[in-house]
Amino acid sequence: MRIVCIGGGPAGLYFALLMKRQHPEHHVTVVERNRPFDTFGWGVVFSDATMQSMRQWDPETAEAIEVSFNHWDDIELVFKGRKIRTTGHGFVGIGRKKMLNILQERCLELGVELLFEQDVESDEQFADADLIIASDGVNSRIRNKYADIFKPDMVIRPNRYVWLGTDKKFDAFTFDFQRTEHGWFQAHIYRFDENTSTFIVETTDDVFRAHGLDQMDQDQSIAFCEKLFEGTLDGHKLMTNARHLRGSAWLNFGRLICEKWSHFNGQSHVVLMGDSAHTAHFAIGSGTKLAIDDAIELTRQFDILGHDKATIPAVLSAYEEVRRVDVARIQNAARNAMEWFEVVGTRYADTLEPEQFMYSMLTRSQRISHENLRLRDKDWLEGFERWFAERAGVAPAANGAVPPPMFTPFKLRGLTLKNRIVVSPMAMYSAADGVPNDFHLVHLGARAMGGAALVFPEMTCVSADARITPGCLGLWRDEQAQAFKRIVDFVHQQTPAKIGIQLGHAGRKGATKVAWEGIDQPLAEGGWPLISASALPYLKHSDMPREMTREDMDRVVTDFVRATERARDLGFDILELHVAHGYLLSSFLSPLTNLRTDDYGGDHAARARFPLEVFHAVRKVWPEDRPMSVRLSTHDWHEGGNTPEDAAIFARLFKEAGADMIDCSSGQVVKEEKPVYGRLFQTPFSDKIRNEIQVPTIAVGAISEADHANSIIAAGRADLCAIARPHLADPSFVMHEAAKIGYDGEPWPKQYHSARAQYVNNLARAATTAGKP
Repeated sequence: MRIVCIGGGPAGLYFALLMKRQHPEHHVTVVERNRPFDTFGWGVVFSDATMQSMRQWDPETAEAIEVSFNHWDDIELVFKGRKIRTTGHGFVGIGRKKMLNILQERCLELGVELLFEQDVESDEQFADADLIIASDGVNSRIRNKYADIFKPDMVIRPNRYVWLGTDKKFDAFTFDFQRTEHGWFQAHIYRFDENTSTFIVETTDDVFRAHGLDQMDQDQSIAFCEKLFEGTLDGHKLMTNARHLRGSAWLNFGRLICEKWSHFNGQSHVVLMGDSAHTAHFAIGSGTKLAIDDAIELTRQFDILGHDKATIPAVLSAYEEVRRVDVARIQNAARNAMEWFEVVGTRYADTLEPEQFMYSMLTRSQRISHENLRLRDKDWLEGFERWFAERAGVAPAANGAVPPPMFTPFKLRGLTLKNRIVVSPMAMYSAADGVPNDFHLVHLGARAMGGAALVFPEMTCVSADARITPGCLGLWRDEQAQAFKRIVDFVHQQTPAKIGIQLGHAGRKGATKVAWEGIDQPLAEGGWPLISASALPYLKHSDMPREMTREDMDRVVTDFVRATERARDLGFDILELHVAHGYLLSSFLSPLTNLRTDDYGGDHAARARFPLEVFHAVRKVWPEDRPMSVRLSTHDWHEGGNTPEDAAIFARLFKEAGADMIDCSSGQVVKEEKPVYGRLFQTPFSDKIRNEIQVPTIAVGAISEADHANSIIAAGRADLCAIARPHLADPSFVMHEAAKIGYDGEPWPKQYHSARAQYVNNLARAATTAGKP
């Protein structure tokens, strides 16, 4: 094949040498606009895993890089006058120029044609090429030429950063955070050769402008950074190699992803690779990794499908399918890390102590978990767990052991929970006329015995016309209260758990079939009139709700108050007001469902007016020593709907009204939503509200193991974790997760003690025999 790589960065060069190595008969050319062995930039960084892949695909290149790189395991934090260090992280740093020179030399050894000082305007300059690799960077001319085909999505991020260097030799990947009168700056620092370290300085645009950096030239900007980080630089100077840029050389990062990665131009197949196809923020150092992995995967697909012209379409299709998944995963992690640095000043730096700040920083991408940190640096993590436990009021055991974060107690008003795990309210649709029965007793009782600190029945409706389905729980009459008393008493008398109640009103989502007969589908018969903030049906064929009148509002407030009084008298430990998922109170908050023009529609305060009326009325009759939480949809996942920024405003309003905790869910407000799912996908919403609004939160959504919960709680992204489906699959989820991570401080019911030893032994036996035939 005739292959042309436009752009001589890591992606183009590495793909060229791999293809030439695999099949020397290919005619491979790399076209680069710079001079031979003349490249720009400071150091690049990638992980040990990337180096391992390179060793497998071309040991010679890997060996040349390994003798030239700087490897370190330590990460050091400089923060609030403290230095904290942890080890076991495994990074590789190498000068960008040195790395590209190694790749260029290897290309020449293998017979790749290198053409320098050629500024390629178009792919059509290589009409004889079978395959053209557009590896010409984030500003790719080839990608831009076919923008209607590739459909690039570029998002310019708000932070400002400048890429500098210093001759100080750092022995750890160092993060230095410095506060000024206008806000926080952070430096990302790592050594990449014998004498030089990369020194990236970053801050928000507001802080950047407040210091007048937008008016400075490069020398003035460098002098500012030297003064700011003088304690870390120890008299060493900062250097720039961006003299070709105008102004101060501060940049904004652009996150890029393309809808399509390949195109046939009528003569040649064109495929994007490296930064021309995607970018990932330097906060997790993955740009070079993505480029290398692109080159490896495209080569691998040729090896699988055949190194000839006829296979090119199939190869490119397979390449994109595989890489799109991995790139999405990396970009998701990079986005989490990037956003952490974008909000670090307003969310973490002022409020977190250095120990927890360090933990939050290490786990910012959500790729590194609690147990992963234990594998990397057991001593540091155990020291942090001891610090965390002490702040939760737990003294070390006689042998010095402390509980993992999820097993520390949590106190809210007069309520103390024995650990941080909550059984989410989950609709069971099994009540008759709102009355709980033996199913609910066994369902909730089993999970209370299974180790959870707090259990919730499903949303309990405050009136007959507040139900979602005919099978929903209710608390509007005495018969229902009497049945609930049996459950509350069982939890209190037979388990160490607490029990909460979530009160709600279905609004426009009411009068539907139970889930297994057709979720959200309107009842064919036996329905009831619906009310909502506005006269909008949930589905096109749903029953039309009536826009609430003041009379309706008064009745609903009364219904909530009466249900609260019953819950109070039954002895429920915490009350949660359901203001999420498009139900009645939620329908007022969202502009997608609230089109009112009176005092209850319009801005945030107006849309929150009625939900706050209900909250105030409920709080007034709920005991002072018992906490109240509010469940919010923190993202509508639909254009024009509420975003996490809106949710933070509502959270503040509820906090000011007396809410003790915000339960951070999302979605289900409109059927047309387009949520972005993933592991812990709703945790960032909890993180935002907890640390910006300074109110305790509950994290929910795709939290499925102790490792997840420990990571969330330890980092301060939530105070409690509400877990749903894992509890449906395993009523003893909490006890079992404790055993899996080796924590023996979670008690089993005395009746089950004999089973615990067997369960633990079986886990040990399974771990010993894992991987054996």
